[in-house]
Amino acid sequence: MPLPPRIEIENEHSTNTAHSVSSILLTSNNYQQQQQQQQNALSQLNPEYPLPKQEPLQGKVENLQQHKALETSDFWPPKGQKLQQDDVNQLTVGSVNQLTVNSISSEYSSTTNIDEYINRLLDAGYSSKVSKTLCLRHSEVTAICRAAMDIFLSQPSLLELSPPVKVVGDTHGQYTDLIRLFEMGGFPPSANYLFLGDYVDRGKQSLETILLLFCYKIKYPENFFLLRGNHECANVTKVYGFYDECKRRLSAKMWRTFVDVFNTLPIAALVAGKIFCVHGGLSPSLHSMDEIRNIQRPTDVPDYGLLNDLLWSDPAEIEGDWEDNERGVSYVFGKKVINEFLSKFDLDLVCRAHMVVEDGYEFFANRSLVTVFSAPNYCGEFDNFGAIMSVNEELLCSFELLTPADHPLAKERLKQNKISNGNINSNNNKR
Repeated sequence: MPLPPRIEIENEHSTNTAHSVSSILLTSNNYQQQQQQQQNALSQLNPEYPLPKQEPLQGKVENLQQHKALETSDFWPPKGQKLQQDDVNQLTVGSVNQLTVNSISSEYSSTTNIDEYINRLLDAGYSSKVSKTLCLRHSEVTAICRAAMDIFLSQPSLLELSPPVKVVGDTHGQYTDLIRLFEMGGFPPSANYLFLGDYVDRGKQSLETILLLFCYKIKYPENFFLLRGNHECANVTKVYGFYDECKRRLSAKMWRTFVDVFNTLPIAALVAGKIFCVHGGLSPSLHSMDEIRNIQRPTDVPDYGLLNDLLWSDPAEIEGDWEDNERGVSYVFGKKVINEFLSKFDLDLVCRAHMVVEDGYEFFANRSLVTVFSAPNYCGEFDNFGAIMSVNEELLCSFELLTPADHPLAKERLKQNKISNGNINSNNNKR
């Protein structure tokens, strides 16, 4: 039996030691066949419009509920609407490294390597300015969303991962801080990553944040993982900023496209079968891990029930097991619930996000649960640190801390990296 996770604390100057590019996604007995189907579909993805009702989506979405949901998404025109040539964007992923976007419109037709999208997004981050327009075209954003959706649906609702992996909490559109997190923890593929959700809303650059994460997911589908947070939901993004940003910098229709992708995100993850990772917390409706595995996607977040609780619940110092949550959604749960959950499923630790904490991480219930929050100086108000939790092969858990961006050390580091990034781009242009 593996030893319980041992907790060590490392600061912002920690040295990244994870350099594996081998898949960390553990597979079930029949999952190899599913993976082969994924690669076949990605190599020839070229959906026809409108999608024939009797056929599953390229052999990938095989249940009627998922098929019906995708058929009504913005990737396909409404029933009865005549297809306009300008609306046809065909996506082919010949390998996980290259997107080919072919538009019937004469205005845009090109083959673009996914690395170019990543470079443009990183350049936008190092500029330290929020541009009124996005560095990617509408057709490129659509292509990225479509490829990301396909990969999310090809992988389970409950991910089973092997270490080493770095676990990241809320980022909330703080794009410069996201890049600083990668500088600290290592840019993919030098490290494996599991993000716990809440990529959008509140921050000024939710679009760059979510698109960079999607691009890394496309390029490294079995080493880079994104879970769903409570903010990856239509109703929440309508209120807390992402809808307005999409409308201002892209279009309201593109917001709907992102929501369609959010509805396909996986829900939770198990690391080495011992660390349960989720955005919010536990649920009184969770009696078996198969209940998470069997969550059908695409799906919106319901008003109550298992999925709602996994994204919304919080730990709390309470006498009982469950109480109503002050957020007005889901529940709070106490130490007894956590201990019973760990014992029942033979787990050692619950790792979640969803809550700003001063040091970027915070333990609860005698280190049986940890909250990881990765947006430093959250909303410009909290003066908190951000954190990454690193899990190595021996299940040793350590923390790398990110100072708020206005800290003198952070400003100097960003300046040096900006100079370094400019030199790299200059050398690339000379080639």
